[in-house]
Amino acid sequence: MPKTLWSPALVYSGGVFHRGRALLSDESGRITEPTELHEAVISHSLAKRALLPGLINAHSHAFQRVIRGRTEYRTGDNTDSFWTWREMMYRAAVRLEPEDIYDASRMAFLEMALSGITTVGEFHYLHRAADGGVYDDPNLLSKEVVRAATDVGLRIALLRVAYARSGYETESNPQQRRFVEADPDTYLKNVAQLIADLERMTGTDRRAWVGIAPHSVRAVPLNYLKEIISFACARALPVHMHLAEQPAEVSACIQEYGRSPVALLASEGLLNEHFTGVHAIHVTPKAVRELAGARAMVCACPTTERNLGDGIVPVDAYFAAGVRVSLGSDSQAQIDLLEDARELEYHLRLQKMERAILDPGSSPTVREGSPGGRPATQEAEGALPDGQASALAARLFDCATTNGTASLNAPGGSLQLGQPADFFTIDLDDASLAGASESDLLSSIVFSLARTAVKDVVVGGKRIVADGRHAQQEEIVERFKALQKKLWGSVIG
Repeated sequence: MPKTLWSPALVYSGGVFHRGRALLSDESGRITEPTELHEAVISHSLAKRALLPGLINAHSHAFQRVIRGRTEYRTGDNTDSFWTWREMMYRAAVRLEPEDIYDASRMAFLEMALSGITTVGEFHYLHRAADGGVYDDPNLLSKEVVRAATDVGLRIALLRVAYARSGYETESNPQQRRFVEADPDTYLKNVAQLIADLERMTGTDRRAWVGIAPHSVRAVPLNYLKEIISFACARALPVHMHLAEQPAEVSACIQEYGRSPVALLASEGLLNEHFTGVHAIHVTPKAVRELAGARAMVCACPTTERNLGDGIVPVDAYFAAGVRVSLGSDSQAQIDLLEDARELEYHLRLQKMERAILDPGSSPTVREGSPGGRPATQEAEGALPDGQASALAARLFDCATTNGTASLNAPGGSLQLGQPADFFTIDLDDASLAGASESDLLSSIVFSLARTAVKDVVVGGKRIVADGRHAQQEEIVERFKALQKKLWGSVIG
């Protein structure tokens, strides 16, 4: 296969948009340089488009796409919360057959591709049949999710979830029986087999790989937790875990272990540079320091967190301590990683009644004569100086790209020689970007871009979205509509 030359108007690399640059991908789908003057090259002109590194979705429950819009009502309980939503989600989870999981996952992954996502971390916890029985292949459902991702064209880290119990001193919930592998030996045997099977299915080009995912401290007791994290550390596998998402989870952990979830993991030596705590909302300043000291990471899922009323991730505290924060679409209430990026900042603005809270620059200074002594950092026109991009926008974009690659131990995230040609393009004539300049283009993308502006998505040098459409889009949508009709009785169209 010849090399491929992609020629956009602008390329975002190293925190700057460059004119007059093209991207060349080789036969293996990696970014390369020309090696011969007259080598064969397929050329794609991407006029009036900007090219950026593909987005990395570090936390997804793909099957939950089937409940979008179907939980937005009060259940009759005195207080609706994550816990009441969870029961509604379980009712969907127990009804899905393997092919249903494939169709639901493919729908979620299609939406991800259309929004510029090139890699997903799938936090997958459906392992057993609906009645709790074991499939002949205990990794059948994991493989259905991987098949869905690779059919759409995404890279996938299958974060295989360990789930042993309903909680500390809590009766088992029959709606969780699809999740449970009660002992670490069974779980690790299945993980090892999945690693071997995915290597055979997808080869060595990092299209699909495995991570360890203890669900939470409430679902995985300490001895189990120690054993599976030890397994992951010995193999440098990513470890993802729901962490301090709910106050009730923190209280139960203190009741069982006398320590909060982060304190428990820190004191037991279970935090390290491969660990990502998902949500990590209800934490103390000491917990932030413990995560930072272990070089652990955090994955925030702002759209889901506000949908469920979970709370606000203290991203300002994490950034101040040097903790890297990635992003996830989680429950698929909406799939738009740039929306999640801007919400990191916007949620804090609402909470603190200030602006530009996550800007890594110095605190604003008061200019003499400023009306009312208000801080001023720009001239009256409010424009950035020529050539100076917004450090705040760049920081948030890193959450959607490079921080996700670190969390998942994934390829991509930046447009550098030797990295996979994983990227997306945006239409510079899109209405949501009208009036932007090169210096504020990244700010316009991070804070204002409409998803319809995404035009091309390329993974490993292969274009999976062209002019805003995926080749399998119609068939994927029709199959998903048929699934929704089967589950819920009716759909539009």
